[in-house]
Amino acid sequence: MRRLNIFSILTILVLILAACGGNDEGTNTTSNGNSKSENKLVIGFSQPTLESPFYTALIDGAKEEAAKLGAELIVVDAQNDIEKQNSDIQSLITQGIDVLLINPVNPSGVAPSLKAAEQAKIPVIAVDRNTKQDVTSYIGRDNEEMGREAGKKAVELLGGEGKATGKIIEIQGDAGGTVMQARHDGFHEIVEKEAGIEIIEGPYSNYIRAEAVSAMQDLLQAHPDVNLVYAHNDDMALGAIQVLEKSGKLENVNIVGIDGLMEAVKQIKDGKFKATVINDPISLGVLSIQTAVKVGNGETVEKYVDGGTGLIDESNVDQYLDETKKFAEIK
Repeated sequence: MRRLNIFSILTILVLILAACGGNDEGTNTTSNGNSKSENKLVIGFSQPTLESPFYTALIDGAKEEAAKLGAELIVVDAQNDIEKQNSDIQSLITQGIDVLLINPVNPSGVAPSLKAAEQAKIPVIAVDRNTKQDVTSYIGRDNEEMGREAGKKAVELLGGEGKATGKIIEIQGDAGGTVMQARHDGFHEIVEKEAGIEIIEGPYSNYIRAEAVSAMQDLLQAHPDVNLVYAHNDDMALGAIQVLEKSGKLENVNIVGIDGLMEAVKQIKDGKFKATVINDPISLGVLSIQTAVKVGNGETVEKYVDGGTGLIDESNVDQYLDETKKFAEIK
């Protein structure tokens, strides 16, 4: 009987130890000591800023898709500071992420982060803005083509190809940014063909409305005869509208922007805004997570994933107007 009891106790102990061992198999430990599910993909996403409505909407789309696909998403905000972005990414690597999504503050300034990710064997996907260094994939849009679309509309508004005349104020994005440069170059490629058009390049306003308001106040004082404002995003274009409205000049100035911000789309319907080029951030966020999950699962992905675009003006605004959305969706 005593032997039987001892045997029973030993059997129970073995079962308890086996159960504890089974729990350990379901988790692993990241380099900062936190545990994570072995089967759950962890994606780090470094954004240049979360002050812009475009980037907050992009993250909203990414979060929703990550939840749908069962991935964990960690988002960090560089606050337009390349040193902070590199520090943030090092922290993400330390936390044991499986895939890094990066929207660089500066395309070449993130080189230390890409090197660190490479050493840690973490695949990198660039989103919205590409990097100078090679990455697994780039998810974005042809920003030069978006600039061309805005340029064609500007030429049309100022009299048409070969006849266009007037003064354009260009409110630019961020200094050194690849998106800024592409939207600038595409626009200039079209508009500079028109001998009767003069372009005034405004200061960099970092895609932020408040900065564009300040820039536009100075620009309007120096160029009261402006005929059209082209802004590298709708938020800055809306800042320009604010200044023009206050000065009583909006009626005589055409406004063209990029992003398809619903606030801008509504103003196209109202006649204050002439056109915007679609840059649907929600779909970009969704594509980012879908691509990251594929990469994390060892699948091969395209080197460049195009998010698509289009022009919204008075001719088609009703197709895109939806006050439940922050941005117009790709149709």
